[in-house]
Amino acid sequence: MNEARNGSPTRFLGRLLGDLSHRDLLLEQETWWRRQGEEISTGIDRAGTPWLRMFDQRGERVDAILLPGGYRELLLAGYRAGSVWRALAEPSLAASFQLGYLTAYFDPGLYCPHTVSLATALALAKYGSPPLRERFLAPLLRRDDTVWQGATWMTEIGGGSDLGAAVETVAEPAGDHWLLSGEKYFASNVGAELAVVAARPQGAPAGVRGLALFLVPQQRTDGQPNVAVRRLKDKIGTRSVPTGEVVLQKSEGYLLGTAETGVYQILEVLNVSRTANSVAAVALAQRAIDDARDFAAARIAFGRPVIEQPLLARQFAARGRALEEAFALAWESVRLLDEVWRERKPYSERYHLFRLVAHLAKYWTAEFAVQSAKWGIEVHGGLGVLAEFPAERRLREALVLAIWEGTSHRQILDGLEVMERKQAHLALRRHLGGCGGEAELAELYARLEQLLGRPVEEREAEAEPLFAELAALSARLLRRRLGG
Repeated sequence: MNEARNGSPTRFLGRLLGDLSHRDLLLEQETWWRRQGEEISTGIDRAGTPWLRMFDQRGERVDAILLPGGYRELLLAGYRAGSVWRALAEPSLAASFQLGYLTAYFDPGLYCPHTVSLATALALAKYGSPPLRERFLAPLLRRDDTVWQGATWMTEIGGGSDLGAAVETVAEPAGDHWLLSGEKYFASNVGAELAVVAARPQGAPAGVRGLALFLVPQQRTDGQPNVAVRRLKDKIGTRSVPTGEVVLQKSEGYLLGTAETGVYQILEVLNVSRTANSVAAVALAQRAIDDARDFAAARIAFGRPVIEQPLLARQFAARGRALEEAFALAWESVRLLDEVWRERKPYSERYHLFRLVAHLAKYWTAEFAVQSAKWGIEVHGGLGVLAEFPAERRLREALVLAIWEGTSHRQILDGLEVMERKQAHLALRRHLGGCGGEAELAELYARLEQLLGRPVEEREAEAEPLFAELAALSARLLRRRLGG
């Protein structure tokens, strides 16, 4: 087990956010991870993909997900601490995302089950009918080992970006519920008791406007399996969450919200996960930097620790500043989500500001995590590429964060859309008022307006440099607002 002796996610959060109302809870969790959780996590990562037992000894279909020893305890530590229940029991989402940061510092993949469970709970709390909330929400909010998990299943074999064309799952009405038929190709947290699923109601129009969001339990009302798992995926990272191919064969489902506004509910779920992805990316980057710092402080070259060598010392200082800026951008998406997650269509200007910040944060932090993990390997030298040491795992985990819940390309295109249609970039400029950087903002926004005025294909082809600049500048300015 490798401990980052000089690094602490709780101390980092406290320094940047100021007083932490849940400091004792975070320190308790951090201590548990160092004493027990990290060793379990390492074992799970080395064991690789969980395995699937499709039938029991009587030949009946069960689709049981078999996990390495200790996994359940690893998972439950976050649920008991409040990664989900605190989001609805407390007036703010902050504690949930702070716990997520701490979890992701030690195991980014494990934060995925907590994230999709949170997204499921928020969607159910917001759009579920009273009977659905009574039946399904309480188990998601339990504070003991009987807690249920959630999942978000959107992606099919055609891909996840073009939902309107790729989602072929169909829902047909069946009295007080619906019957869903189709296949989900990347179903994260596949053993969860509940999942929110994108499907097209029978007779609904083509495209994203015809999609709706359904709650699909693991078991039918008669106790029989409600979904079938074809196989589990062997992934490069996030091995601490089982991902599989799910087959829906007239699976019982329950409509969340209305069919007419289903695509908005789907996007809300995705934006919760994108915010969590940003938090996880920064936590992973911090861990990669902390590990590199510990190694560089102990490694002697040319008569002194390599961390004291001028070039590397300068790199550490620059990456430390960039880490704080990345966190500021990620945490701003948390703060804005906290303000607006209860809103329904038609959304406020503040909600569209959140959308833009979430896209900027997801894009910027995921790229930063990958680069920080790669740099961490370089600091370790040849030892960094050996699977027996943790640096290579950081890179494997980081590569997934750039894909999950929409690639970097998707964040750019969706960011362009909310700027063009909702003028969210103007709201962002007002939001950054008082942070300084007026000259930089003016120059950047002049070029941004020129870009937005170009033909669609030209605009999309040339968007990334300006989108990256907007993310970087926003991160630098927002860092000035953080406490500490």
